[in-house]
Amino acid sequence: MDIQTFWDAAGVRGDWRLAAAGQLSAGQDLKTAALISLFTWRRARADDTLPDAAGGRKGWWGDAITRRPIGSRLWLLQREKQTRIVVQRAKEYADEALAWLVEDKVCSSIEVVAEIAGPGVLGLQCGFVREGRPNLKFRFDFAWANLQLVNT
Repeated sequence: MDIQTFWDAAGVRGDWRLAAAGQLSAGQDLKTAALISLFTWRRARADDTLPDAAGGRKGWWGDAITRRPIGSRLWLLQREKQTRIVVQRAKEYADEALAWLVEDKVCSSIEVVAEIAGPGVLGLQCGFVREGRPNLKFRFDFAWANLQLVNT
């Protein structure tokens, strides 16, 4: 069981909490994996358009020495307008970030739906199909103001 990541919407970050016995809270492994995969910054590719050219390609330094990058390129959409093309790119970036869960057989499939959830808010709904275990669905909004479990 992994350390559980809790989303802090006010602080726009993931955080850990202590359980009753003074140990880090554990559980919700798939939710934590999805949070890390979607909301950590994967290094931008050389052909990506950066939201701020002076800001660099960002990303985790360890990606330079691993075969599989961590995180997503969703951060590249920070200054984009709400268009169908941007929604499609968000879906592609989320699919890319979550693909390792299928490759490593954590899930048998993942379904990502991207949508404009409101003015200035890009929503992601991610469904996770797991063999012999209940399917899960999480809804994330790109502004990181809300993270909730959608009952299936």
